Amino acid sequence: MFARQAINTYAQVGVQTGAMSASPHKLITMLYDGARAAIARARFHLDGGNIAERGNAISKAIDIIDNGLRAVLDHDAGGEISANLESLYEYMVRRLMLANLRSDAALLAEVDTLLESLASAWAQIDDDAGGAERQPALQDS
Repeated sequence: MFARQAINTYAQVGVQTGAMSASPHKLITMLYDGARAAIARARFHLDGGNIAERGNAISKAIDIIDNGLRAVLDHDAGGEISANLESLYEYMVRRLMLANLRSDAALLAEVDTLLESLASAWAQIDDDAGGAERQPALQDS
């Protein structure tokens, strides 16, 4: 029991340290990873019949989506894209609540797939930006 608590504390410190030193882009990546990890825990607890822990994991995923990803949307700068993302995040939250209510693994998988697609696109944005910054400047001949 003590070892598990120590491991959880160590992991939490690692996440907090990573978040404090992360770029805004990396923070969004961490939110996507955290929501997907919570959904994975929810699926595990669903399979194990642990209703309370399943509910906690789904609540964690909802919290990350609603108070993390959705809360940082910049509607002034993002325009239509941020409006579409907000609608998608609201949809995901509704699907997660329904998954909890119905004990439905397919709904958990659906939201996980959506998050995976968004995380992949977000990573691509970082790769594109990082690649452009890393390329040497061209000189005139």
